Amino acid sequence: MPAKKRLNQRSQALNLVLPATSANLGPAFDAAAIALGLFLKIRARAAKEFSIEALGRDSEICGRLENHLILTMYREILETESEPVTPLALRVENQIPIGKGLGSSASARLAGIALAVHFGGLRWNDSRIIGEASRREHHPDNAAACWMGGLAVARMSGEAEAQVACITPKGKWPLLLAIPPEALSTEQARGVLPAQYSRADAVTNIQNSMLLLAALSQGRRDLLPAVLEDRIHQPYRATLCPLLPALQKLAGSAGILGAVLSGAGPSVLVFLDPKVDVGKVRSRIAAHLLASRLNAELIPTSIHMLGAAREKGWKNRKSR
Repeated sequence: MPAKKRLNQRSQALNLVLPATSANLGPAFDAAAIALGLFLKIRARAAKEFSIEALGRDSEICGRLENHLILTMYREILETESEPVTPLALRVENQIPIGKGLGSSASARLAGIALAVHFGGLRWNDSRIIGEASRREHHPDNAAACWMGGLAVARMSGEAEAQVACITPKGKWPLLLAIPPEALSTEQARGVLPAQYSRADAVTNIQNSMLLLAALSQGRRDLLPAVLEDRIHQPYRATLCPLLPALQKLAGSAGILGAVLSGAGPSVLVFLDPKVDVGKVRSRIAAHLLASRLNAELIPTSIHMLGAAREKGWKNRKSR
């Protein structure tokens, strides 16, 4: 890229809109995720020194300059690429719960990488951007869905490249998020998983994950109650995520198609029949959790088809 064009790009403000994500989807462990209608919105401009204005959920965490995940990623990428680190003034508006299994770390890492690509004048494609985030996340599903939107299936290819296939779900897929007050680290959630699995468990998950993709792409909601079964991670994480067994008891009744952990938990993603009244189902779930002495924020949402790469702010940047 010519020096004049690189300088011009670095002087332009950048707007980013990064959706929350829900990974694993039951049996598709570390392989698939969907983007959701909750967002991390960032406006960044070059400045004399780093600053952050934080609004929305977890604003105290989002507004801390020290050890800020977005800025740490931004600096790391530029230093690795031997590019100058331009100080930034950030305005962060966050809707994604942090540490609750909704892709908050993936969205933050992608934001930092995108800022480095933009203000550093790097000519990185989508695969490289997703791959860099995935390498640090240790799995590519959240990053792929956040960057590309919709339903994303992903695997790592080499150290910093990701192979991603995006699938457009057929029809409407109303969802309900059950978010507990407490957070759960991915490290703790992975720590309870066994080192080995039986052939029967592995085969069941392969079958269910493939049928799950078919159900979403063909609008086969009738398949969902069966194919959401998982034998790889949810049985072992249930003790850390009590919302899961409580909500799984409601699967197959009153318009509730199934419930799965969102990512590593502790939040739970509930699939709903599009024919039901979401408000009534939400009230029923709230009553059930209250009777079970469990507390959760219940947020209606849906699959969001636009990832950060397709949002207006990123599409309009002059990066070539």
